[in-house]
Amino acid sequence: MKQTYRFLFIALSMLLPWLAVAQDMASKTPASNSEQFRFDDFFFNKTLRIDYFLAGDRSGEAVFFREMREEPNYGGPHNNLHALKNTGTYRYLLIDSASGELLFSKGFCSLFQEWQGTPEAKEIRRAFPMVAVMPFPKKTVQFVIEKRSYETGIFGKLFEMKIRPDDYFILKDSIHRFQTEKLLYSGDPSTHVDIAFLAEGYTETEMPKFLADARSMADYFLSVEPYSNFRDRFNFYAVSSPSDESGVSIPGKELYVNTNIHSSFYTFDMDRYLTSFDTRSIYDIAANVPYDAIFVLVNSKRYGGGGFYNHYCEGTVDNQYSKIVAVHEFGHSFAGLADEYYNSEVSYSGFYNLKVEPWEANLTTNIDFESKWKAMVTPGLPLPTPRKPEFKDATGMFEGGGYVGKGIYSPSMDCRMKSNEAGGFCPVCRKAIVRMIRYYSGLDTESN
Repeated sequence: MKQTYRFLFIALSMLLPWLAVAQDMASKTPASNSEQFRFDDFFFNKTLRIDYFLAGDRSGEAVFFREMREEPNYGGPHNNLHALKNTGTYRYLLIDSASGELLFSKGFCSLFQEWQGTPEAKEIRRAFPMVAVMPFPKKTVQFVIEKRSYETGIFGKLFEMKIRPDDYFILKDSIHRFQTEKLLYSGDPSTHVDIAFLAEGYTETEMPKFLADARSMADYFLSVEPYSNFRDRFNFYAVSSPSDESGVSIPGKELYVNTNIHSSFYTFDMDRYLTSFDTRSIYDIAANVPYDAIFVLVNSKRYGGGGFYNHYCEGTVDNQYSKIVAVHEFGHSFAGLADEYYNSEVSYSGFYNLKVEPWEANLTTNIDFESKWKAMVTPGLPLPTPRKPEFKDATGMFEGGGYVGKGIYSPSMDCRMKSNEAGGFCPVCRKAIVRMIRYYSGLDTESN
């Protein structure tokens, strides 16, 4: 009997620290984080950047490490060091090696996860460059990448490595310098939302046009609710990164342009989908300024864009819908909002499991509607809510969203995350954007 008790004691002794870490990782909020330790106790005010690849096919994926780099600017908040609760298809973590304490986490999405839903992913394997950025640690840490299970929505580990801050393989070569301009500077990057506009497809002689386009885009962002209510919380930077040629590649038209970020229409063979697989170049250029979000401005009249949560966003500048598209795509990349349309062409399928509640704030499968916007539903409204004219201004649960017409529901009849014709963001999306503004401003956030 004594041996049995001794075994149970040893087992519990080994298990309890890991349970404590897991509970801490699941429950800690930015507010409680700031009470536990100060930023300066664990981090330098500069960036550790980790370059890696997400690679695989429809059946699975793996992470392949490339390199680490020290960069001079860190734009993130010093108070809110943990990802907002339940955000991102993926997330990366920094865990103190000595204590097991979670120091930093960030949710994100990738182009790779969309590609996995394409027919091509059934035929071949591909590798997509990725970048993780975080405050530079003062002590040895464990870097972990996790992904949600499609079947359960629960995070599982994809990759882990130990990082020593004095490792001489952390590259310290100087960044490639470009001319930068503060379009709007409201204050310290650690307490403001820092947005970096990068030039793509502008030649050296077109830099004045880029600066004018960037100013115009920043002004438009701050004219749209709820961004307009937080003007004093934003810093906008322009990074003048010239390309050898003007414009952007359009493979479907057999037009190929040599640009610094190698952007292209016809992503996944969709004519309007504008992205770049060259994530490394994007972040090389962005390193010139502090940033929370990156927006690539593409010098083109063509309609299109793309955006990925906590990864990057891009769009053209000279189409009649460019600014509307930009705000839509920024809704993806900055606030983690989902597409609410359900009858437009997409190149991937099965993006959402209808048996799992989506993590995005503006979609529900009605598996756990309580955790979404149920408290915001217009009183007396039927659920699900019919798409009828009398409900056009209501907040309800309208079937259709996330690229499918059945089984997924969105908050309103129309919204900027659904169409170009919408008057703006619906109340649910506005709330999600405000929450993100407060997060990056280092302020307390509700329901985290």
